[in-house]
Amino acid sequence: MNAQADIRDVVVIGAGIVGSAIARALGGTELTVTLVEGRDDVGDGTSKANTALLHTGFDATPGTLESRLVARGYDLLGEYAERVGVPVERTGALLVAWTDEERDALPKLKDKAERNGYHACEIVTGDEVYRRVPDLGPGALAGLTVPGESIICSWTTNLALATEAVERGVDLRRGAMVTDVVRHDDHTAVVTTTGEVKARWVINAAGLGADHLDGRFGYDRFTVTPRRGELLVFDKLTRPMVPCIVLAVPSSRGKGVLVSPTIYGNVMVGPTSENLTDRTATGTSEEGFAFLLSKGRALMPTLFDEEVTAAYAGLRAAIDRDDYLVDVDRDQRYVLVGGIRSTGLTAGMALAEHLLELLADSDLDLTPRGALPPAPRMPNIGEATTRPYQDAERIAADPEYGRIVCFCERVTAGEIRDAFASTIPPRDLDGLRRRTRVLNGRCQGFYCGAHTQSLLEASL
Repeated sequence: MNAQADIRDVVVIGAGIVGSAIARALGGTELTVTLVEGRDDVGDGTSKANTALLHTGFDATPGTLESRLVARGYDLLGEYAERVGVPVERTGALLVAWTDEERDALPKLKDKAERNGYHACEIVTGDEVYRRVPDLGPGALAGLTVPGESIICSWTTNLALATEAVERGVDLRRGAMVTDVVRHDDHTAVVTTTGEVKARWVINAAGLGADHLDGRFGYDRFTVTPRRGELLVFDKLTRPMVPCIVLAVPSSRGKGVLVSPTIYGNVMVGPTSENLTDRTATGTSEEGFAFLLSKGRALMPTLFDEEVTAAYAGLRAAIDRDDYLVDVDRDQRYVLVGGIRSTGLTAGMALAEHLLELLADSDLDLTPRGALPPAPRMPNIGEATTRPYQDAERIAADPEYGRIVCFCERVTAGEIRDAFASTIPPRDLDGLRRRTRVLNGRCQGFYCGAHTQSLLEASL
């Protein structure tokens, strides 16, 4: 325990999936922990626009920290998702070879998967490719199956980790953008737009801003390049066309795009990969749309005869190395967790576990705390299991679960009410959407937007 009550043991900067996972893990000890997020909600940065795949790690670079932690995170997150109710569908994936070059690469990809400890891949013929995904365009020569690849809800994952952190006693501060850090002999003062947080240790999980924060501790070792990925979302009627995740075989032409079902019953195509300088440029572009239209139509022509209901873009925190950058500076009591790409969704819990191992010989007391509260049970917003509007017993007990607010996504008044009463309630419509799927359907809020806005205003 600190001699000064206002000095926390640890401050974690960034409440995306990685930061929230770290805060949750630290919250299981006797330490005092604060989780600082510059935006108004957890998971409102890079984590919210993830491609939402639970990765086996089959295609990671063997021997890297990323490879090890993705494989470990796959097991950790899979078990956690089942325990707390994060939606997961074990769809499997299929890499499709369209050229001789891509077909010849399949044995090497299978070997790479095995060097990463994943031994379930199988090379299949073109006929088998079409048996599995009949709606693919003509010309597929062969494929590589990855039966363990899955789709997951990244929104609920992030919210579950942050919720459990808070329920374990972590102090969450939203809307607190870090503007400076000031080193003192016994602590670091983290200056934010809502006040100062003093802590003995600082953990930098700031994503797109991690290099700037790293510079505040005297480092100049990496630069984050915001890499924009744009995706198209298709109407739910297309879901039977895409029974599994369809991946491109990496080739001299690049990695290509994927076609994947989503946990919400849609199909998505993407992402693009465009390096930018603006770390706030999450808007979609005409060029990105044209690229996805061209690549996607060649991959699955009949899909592009159906309706696109949404397009969105996210920024990944790319750095100039092919691995995660995790480092502990014991002199400054500072930890960097940087360069965490989209695989961070899968690896987040393993990164937290790894970090606690790195800090085992520090001056932090990481002894597990007894009598932890039970893990939260998250509301289901996935299509694979029963939603509230389908649950007759639940509706009989509480009619609000039978009163539809958003007809596109079948979101009920009971779910919206529960979101406002939750441990980390939403502060805006986007936050409410990530908790319930309201406004996320074909009409994009045209019919329910005004009513939903009035419900939000009444809750604040």
